[in-house]
Amino acid sequence: MSGSACEIMIPLSPKRIKLSESENEDRLSDLPESIILHILSFLNTNHAVQTCVLSTRYKDLWKRLPTLTLHSSDFGAYKKFTRLVSKVLFLRDSSIALQALDFKRSNGRFEPKLEKIVNYALSHNVKRLGLHFNGDIAQIPSTVFSCQALTHLKLSIYNGGRDHETPFPKSLNLPALTNLQLGDFVFDVDDNDCAEPFSIFNRLNSLLMCNCVVRGGKTLRISSVTLVNLTIYHDRSIYYEIDLCTPSLWKFVFTGTPYLSLSGSSISSLKHVDIDAEVESSQRAPLVFLLSWLVVFANIKSLTVTATTLQVLSLYPDVLKIRLPSLHNLKSLKVRMEELLYGFRMTLRDIKLQNAKSKREAARIRKAFKEGLEPPSPVPDGIVDFLCQNSPLVEVDYIKCRRRQRYL
Repeated sequence: MSGSACEIMIPLSPKRIKLSESENEDRLSDLPESIILHILSFLNTNHAVQTCVLSTRYKDLWKRLPTLTLHSSDFGAYKKFTRLVSKVLFLRDSSIALQALDFKRSNGRFEPKLEKIVNYALSHNVKRLGLHFNGDIAQIPSTVFSCQALTHLKLSIYNGGRDHETPFPKSLNLPALTNLQLGDFVFDVDDNDCAEPFSIFNRLNSLLMCNCVVRGGKTLRISSVTLVNLTIYHDRSIYYEIDLCTPSLWKFVFTGTPYLSLSGSSISSLKHVDIDAEVESSQRAPLVFLLSWLVVFANIKSLTVTATTLQVLSLYPDVLKIRLPSLHNLKSLKVRMEELLYGFRMTLRDIKLQNAKSKREAARIRKAFKEGLEPPSPVPDGIVDFLCQNSPLVEVDYIKCRRRQRYL
């Protein structure tokens, strides 16, 4: 290859560089190189390379970056993405260890070569590896699943088929792994109709699953004596049970449709729960599951919920008459006052219409939603008191905020 990466990359978006050379020299040139490299590590690789025009000091600085963020959406045309990725790997200083690589390809083409990128990362002792692409897990070199150095692994693979989940690898040897994030995987069950894929990770601290399922709608047993943080994104109408064998679990975060059953006899350590739940008008089972979770979370000290979650909870018949056997230790309740989206408001309307006792009542409901009078408040009347019924001294905070990202 000839030329430099700058010669190719600068024309993509030259207007992004807003500091003049003199301004840059005044503000940044006196900083140690390690600090500048740390700052550049927060940029995607395309923008980091473009800093080579700021001054002579920056001409080759990007070549010593310890992290690479290669997302096709950051590079414009796909052919440019392929060419630039190859250029970056060729020109980067090979004597510098690669701490992290995050690769994201938004279409199903095989370019740039995933095998080449991953092998480069592994040969440079990568610790944190993220792979998000449309394709097949066979495109990933098998050496990834036996890498002794990996501490963080993020895998999201969409194969585009009718059954688009990717089977979770059965043979794994990742002794240093502490953080695992998975998207669109299916877990196979054993003879007991139970999947138990995480017990092999002896140092796992944090687990995130996005739209992962269990084959046949059976049980997923999460067994880990070291797991502290568990995050689940689930917006699919596919049911399965999660059996928590996690005696060190401290925080649980859920986003999506609560079409899951939770159980566990060893989660007394769980202290913090964060729920952002939605539901479709045709679904009633999630209402039962969401209510049952409150029983499982018996010893938690803090609970964070969205206004949407409280609306979902209020849809359960006569929920305010139920006496909870849990939440006696609750010290903090935070309500995230996110906007109720139009689609969810229509779901509320449809459910209320299904429960209407007369045509006149149905007409009133339609008119009220059309005029924006329903729901009268983002937080249903009485639902906060329902959650606090066993903890009268709990501190309740209402927080205005934007909706969180729902994807891996």
